[in-house]
Amino acid sequence: MAQTSNAAGLYSVPFFANGEEVHPEKSFDITSPATGKVVHRSGSAAEADVKLAVDSAAVAFQTWRKSLSRDRRNIFLKAAEVMERRRDELGDYIMSETGCPKQWADFNINVAKDFLIDVAGRLSGLEGTVLTTEDPTIGAMIFKEPFGIILAIAPWNAPYILGMRSVLFPIAAGNTTILKGSEMCPRTMWGLCSVFHEAGLPAGVLNLLVHEPANAAAITQRLIADPNIKKINFTGSTGVGRIIGRLAAESLKPVLLELGGKAPAIVWEDADLENAAVQVALGAFLNAGQICMSTERILVHKTVRAEFEKKLVGAIDHIFDPTADAPVLITSAAVTKNKALLADALAKGASLLYGDAAAAAESTNTRMRPVVIAGVKEDMDIYRTESFGPSVSLIEIETEEEALRIANDTEYGLTSAVFTEDLRRGLRFAKEIESGAVHINSMTVHDESALPHGGAKASGHGRFNTGTGLGEWVRTKTVTYKY
Repeated sequence: MAQTSNAAGLYSVPFFANGEEVHPEKSFDITSPATGKVVHRSGSAAEADVKLAVDSAAVAFQTWRKSLSRDRRNIFLKAAEVMERRRDELGDYIMSETGCPKQWADFNINVAKDFLIDVAGRLSGLEGTVLTTEDPTIGAMIFKEPFGIILAIAPWNAPYILGMRSVLFPIAAGNTTILKGSEMCPRTMWGLCSVFHEAGLPAGVLNLLVHEPANAAAITQRLIADPNIKKINFTGSTGVGRIIGRLAAESLKPVLLELGGKAPAIVWEDADLENAAVQVALGAFLNAGQICMSTERILVHKTVRAEFEKKLVGAIDHIFDPTADAPVLITSAAVTKNKALLADALAKGASLLYGDAAAAAESTNTRMRPVVIAGVKEDMDIYRTESFGPSVSLIEIETEEEALRIANDTEYGLTSAVFTEDLRRGLRFAKEIESGAVHINSMTVHDESALPHGGAKASGHGRFNTGTGLGEWVRTKTVTYKY
């Protein structure tokens, strides 16, 4: 791919429109949270760039919607091959821009590849129906048709997974897309789009825009209001999701929202505590807790609390080497937020179970190690606020009713976990927990293309990956005919 540099010699990440790289006049710095240094620049979208992307997607839709499923399948399978061949390059992008470790980069690429392969095999499952009407002289068919242009807005924390999911399923269903990539990782989003184009995706089917933070409101409003945009999907914070939902409603457009979470993990008295400790540690601290599905509250039965706490401490030390560099958060503000939540809880009577809630900054002020606090109560900010970082609360419970009350005492409802050797009890919990997913004897972080993914309450609505993975991205058309 062609690369351009600005006067300072830094590479500037372009957009994609109509299958071509676009280099806008304005750009902004991209700083690595791992080093605090500018690693490259990114183009910043203006009104003209939005129009070009929309026009390109509109023209491409006229032919892409009629494309054969076998042609789409072959492109997706080729894209999976391209991702594997370019693994090191793509991994460097995400590690440089988000500060994540290689394990998280590889996991992102692996899941994105799996999405491509799985969806390629599901394309034939998108079917219409023939119905029986009340009048025997009239027949009826239900067509399933793509919407048109889908606006996909994906975040930085798992950019290959969430970016892929946001565009792959709509494209597979015959839509064209505009990916509004995160300003935190534009080169990662560019890498994702370049994989599709290298695999032979026709020009205009997938377009990429990125903007500097100051332009977020104007560019987002312009895209959502454009009459050519027919549906929006957004993965991100609940606060921004409310804004996206309101803008979409003003334009009478459907929107799929996958938002924040405050996932509980219930550890019952009959749980396999070794497994529970490992799964809770992973669920809480993978990617430094910067996952919408991260475990944020551990509800432990009082009879096993002491033993579980010892095993949890051991699991954290084993999985997350305390002698290695501290994990990187996306900004110093994220560290500040987590430390403020912990300080508030400790000041109000919580106790420190693991880590140092007030640890001094290490090589950069974006780093923070895992912290677990116990004795969290309802009057503490961390009880309700999503930390989105390496901070987790441990709360003692005694009855199923108490566990459910606390698990559901949140505006969020994305995912949850239950640890018990009694499947009947696990299923009782699963039926009563208000969340989009419940994982019995496994961590709260779980997402795969064959399973519906989305939340309840303020965690959003609609489902990624649902059914064949394509149902959200088609609408029905009823056709009747006289015999």
